Amino acid sequence: MKRRNSVTNLVKSGASNLFIIALGFAMLYPVIWLIMASFKEGSQIFSDPSLLPKTWTLQNYINGWKGISIVPFSTFFANSFIICILCVIANAVFCSLTAYAFARLQFKGKKIWFAVMMLTLMLPGHVTTIPRYIIFHSFGWVNTFLPFIVPKLFATDAFFVFLLVQFIRSLPKDMDESARIDGCGKLGIYLRIIMPLSVPAVITTVLFTFLWTWDDFFNQMLYLNSPEKYTVPMGLRLFLDNSGVSSWGSMFAMSTLSLLPCFVLFFSLQKYFVQGVATTGIKG
Repeated sequence: MKRRNSVTNLVKSGASNLFIIALGFAMLYPVIWLIMASFKEGSQIFSDPSLLPKTWTLQNYINGWKGISIVPFSTFFANSFIICILCVIANAVFCSLTAYAFARLQFKGKKIWFAVMMLTLMLPGHVTTIPRYIIFHSFGWVNTFLPFIVPKLFATDAFFVFLLVQFIRSLPKDMDESARIDGCGKLGIYLRIIMPLSVPAVITTVLFTFLWTWDDFFNQMLYLNSPEKYTVPMGLRLFLDNSGVSSWGSMFAMSTLSLLPCFVLFFSLQKYFVQGVATTGIKG
């Protein structure tokens, strides 16, 4: 009887593992196809149904890296990295400061302001598109990186503030009181106690900020006009010609390269990301 049960459990486990593998392959197939297509010749990308290319070539990467016209694709990567790095730093610093104030400090109207911040999470982003464009246009910020970076200095991403607030609330307040007795001020508690213990939540903020900013196409299309200021998503769009002549091979090659920073960042910070998400909802 025990042997029969063990065999049944083994079969169930094997079936579930096969199902998970098949599901994972189905989800990753478009990415695998994209990578394989980037090594195919232009005439074989859509005519050859096989996943593996019959003739491997790096010409798509060479042509794609040259970019469009006089702007190389390295310029698009540099612009994306500049915007992403500055946005990551701004969100990590100012969202954590705001979260520390909501989670630890006492000030007048604290609950009201926190409720207002939470209400902004329910407001669709497209509702504020036109007002934001009018404001930034009046400032002369169109065709610059300022519309992406400056709002981060005011902790406008309420999702990250809420995430950090929940994490900080899970930290015991005894450490704050001990540090205060030792003569540590509010800023000292933030720098020496809260921030070192909030590393998983801060890294989660860093990861999401980078991914969302790197993949953002709509806002970049809205505020950037000259090709010299274009980012990676807009640079990829240049390979598609409305006249019908499109460089699919080059676009697939540069799309594959554009995935590398996201994969490297995610897998290098995966441990902290899982820890930050898992402990965010715990309130001490």
